[in-house]
Amino acid sequence: MAATGKKKKKTAPIDQEFISKMEESLIRLKAEIVDNLIANNEDFKEIVEGLEAKDVVDVASDDIDRKMIEAIGSQELKRMKLIESALTRIKQGKYGHCIKCSKRIPQDRLQAIPYALMCIECKSEDERRNR
Repeated sequence: MAATGKKKKKTAPIDQEFISKMEESLIRLKAEIVDNLIANNEDFKEIVEGLEAKDVVDVASDDIDRKMIEAIGSQELKRMKLIESALTRIKQGKYGHCIKCSKRIPQDRLQAIPYALMCIECKSEDERRNR
């Protein structure tokens, strides 16, 4: 008995070299946020200096102190969460695919916004809905 419905279109995997470059870019962005915090906030600088053996980039992943959350500010906090989410999706093999429609996000979009969650169509629709 043959299936009469349409087959779900599978998207081809993204080039592993591209994903590696994006992972490096995300880690760099994360480090920049932490470096900016250290440069601009004495309380955060004290927190980081007290960690000694830890990698500064890993600081954002740790639930170390509410001062860090206060120091980041809402925009940087949102950006840090998006970066963490993108790094998690890389580990899960889901990076570069829209979280709404599962279509592949164009590489140009990922190069511009390495932590993009959605394709342009879904993001535009989401923004229209939230106006």
